[in-house]
Amino acid sequence: MARGFTLVSVVFILVVLTALGAALATMSQRQHLGSAGELDAARALQAARAGLEWAAFQVLRNPAPPAAAPACPATTSFVPAGLGGLTVTVRCTLSTASDGATALSFYDMVANACNAPTAGNCPTTATPPAGYVERQLSWRLVR
Repeated sequence: MARGFTLVSVVFILVVLTALGAALATMSQRQHLGSAGELDAARALQAARAGLEWAAFQVLRNPAPPAAAPACPATTSFVPAGLGGLTVTVRCTLSTASDGATALSFYDMVANACNAPTAGNCPTTATPPAGYVERQLSWRLVR
């Protein structure tokens, strides 16, 4: 009778240890995926910032002509080096106003960075895959 009780105890302990091992493996996998997602999000943020800096450089690199404001750069998509295969799409809208005799040009720039672009542009218009990361930043430049 003691043999049967010992066998039941061993089987019970094995089942409990197996369940505990499976739970720890699942928790470890989720933590790794979460860390990878945070790293991708930080990369996307830096890629979007790089897109805004590129657009600001395009506007500010030449002196403004006396009669008209320089045009916005065309909508552009590029893949910045070293940022994990992200694509950045930069859009710009120009509007003008005046403050008394001073003519002002407002450049509204928006940069989207993502890791699964649609037709080379961010943000994606399809159903995003698992692990999809996107960041959008905007600046208003007045000249």
